Amino acid sequence: MYKSVVSLFTVPALFLGLTLNANSQNITPNSTDPSDTAVGRLLNAPVNTLPAKDKFWWDSDWYDDGKLQVPTNYDVVERETSYINEDDDTEVPAIIYRPEGEGKFPGILFQHGRRGLDEPVKRLARRMAARGFIVLAPDVYSARFIDRFPLEHLDETEGDVNAGVDFLLNLPDVSTSKICLYSHTRGGYYTLKVAVKYKRQENDVACYVSFYPHWQNPNATEPEQVYRYASDVDQLALPTLIFMGEYEQYQRRRSMETGVKFMKDAGKDVRLIIYPGVGRGFDFRTPNVRTFADDLATKDSILRTAAFFRRHLADWGKK
Repeated sequence: MYKSVVSLFTVPALFLGLTLNANSQNITPNSTDPSDTAVGRLLNAPVNTLPAKDKFWWDSDWYDDGKLQVPTNYDVVERETSYINEDDDTEVPAIIYRPEGEGKFPGILFQHGRRGLDEPVKRLARRMAARGFIVLAPDVYSARFIDRFPLEHLDETEGDVNAGVDFLLNLPDVSTSKICLYSHTRGGYYTLKVAVKYKRQENDVACYVSFYPHWQNPNATEPEQVYRYASDVDQLALPTLIFMGEYEQYQRRRSMETGVKFMKDAGKDVRLIIYPGVGRGFDFRTPNVRTFADDLATKDSILRTAAFFRRHLADWGKK
């Protein structure tokens, strides 16, 4: 049941003496690593004993012949813009990032998380534009005069993100009739709502990618934050790619792993990638605290995300 969900590391076990069965092999945990969870063990073990054909990340061209894929790189230009959420006529400021020069490119909506659209987070949108996409980054906190790092969630901001889908699709230099959703932290909840609550996954969105998303309503009770994920996850029907670090916060990791498990059980197209040796924020941590593992995880995840976007937008070029 769990054979198709893999990671880049074998998750050690939390409880001594507990024996789990995954991929028809018995695994006896021998660690008390605090980053571990029971669901994570089932989803990820035993990665290192799988045959190469079952490792999604395996590349024989590289391993045998030394050939590396060459990433696509563009110089990026950006401009400030705004659009209207017609639900209540709120003007939403945003930034458009795109490859420099002429031409049309696929559209990506990037949604910031709880820290807001600050300079470290802007880099996430810029990096994706450098891969050859037009990226719209709404600033929903500025639109509603919300301070950075809010504790509570304002439902109206979900509509602000949703309105960005129409704005992006109508840009003349967007080459696709569908877009993909790209987010991190609380932005993962916003984009989940866009896909499910606003039903954009039916006609306008081709895929969903989120880095360590907050898959629960931030206003939910503490037990719901720790033990449950938002019910919208069960309705998410888009091809889905989730990234997180091995040392993600337990309450966040639990909801992501459990949500992915149930999506897999329902036959959904979903993959969870867990990077060893890193925690939350590996993609935007500042240089003074950044580690080599953070950088490796960031570069790998950006390239995998870009390839995921290209694959799922390939059939949606505008006529």
